[in-house]
Parts: sequence; structure tokens; C-alpha cells
Amino acid sequence: MCSQTVALALALIVSPGPQPTPQQLPTITVAAPRAMLTLQIARTPAQQEAGLMWVTALAPHAGMLFVFPSDQPLSFWMKNTLIPLDMVFVGADGRVRKVFADVPVVDSALADDRIPLEIASGRYVIELPAGEAAADGIVSGTPLRIGAFLTGDARTS
Repeated sequence: MCSQTVALALALIVSPGPQPTPQQLPTITVAAPRAMLTLQIARTPAQQEAGLMWVTALAPHAGMLFVFPSDQPLSFWMKNTLIPLDMVFVGADGRVRKVFADVPVVDSALADDRIPLEIASGRYVIELPAGEAAADGIVSGTPLRIGAFLTGDARTS
């Protein structure tokens, strides 16, 4: 199976201490049915591996967009992720394929091979604070204009 295990991360508020500093990534604004989402864009394997690790809070309607080269099976986990998240798997056509709601934090002592995986197919994965997907009207089948930033049709910074 051609899957990638990706660790999670974005940084609006981070724990003090020896953890890595927040990633400074470009952002994109994506329209959900009931909110505008501000998402940091993680494109490289290093950015995707760091993801939302060590983040202790996210602002409402904020999160991270993971971009992959094409539709493929993807595996995400919650290693070193300190807050529960919603994980939204989106196809290359911009339609939501699967929403994993309120994915819980795992104990940091848990061995990597015991950390549960959220697995679905997609080209994009959006991570939001737990409960945000439902609040913003994001369910399986919802169309999102994610690919627009590739052609310059969406605002990025």
C-alpha cells in the first residue's frame, strides 16, 4: 500500500520548553460552507512530518493543509500532537472524502507502532481544532476550493 504516515502540526500557540519552534508556512484561505478557514500549507515531507506537533491551541477556523502530489492512500497519526483534531481528507477534485472528527491525543509514552492511524484516500488533508469541521459545515461530499491556490485563484500569503 502506498501510504504515508504523517505526523501533525501548526503553530499559533506553542508549549514552552524544548519543543521545536512553530513552522512559518504560507497560508491559504479556503471557504467552507459556514466559515472561512485560514490554513498553513505543508507541502514538503519535512513540513508534513512536523505538522501540528507541540501546538497547544488553534484559533477558530485555523489549521493546516497538507498537500500531496496526487490522490493516494494517506495515513495520519497524532504523535506529539497535544490537542484533539478533526482530520478532513479531500480528493483532487476538491470533494471531502472522509472526516475523522475529534481525533484524540495519544499518550506520549505510547510506542509508534501502537499509535492509531486515520487512513483514507485523498490529495489533501486539512487538520482543524476538534469540532471545527462539523461547526463549519464540512462533511463527506462537501466541495472545497483547495486546488485554486495552485493556479493563483485563492489568496495565499
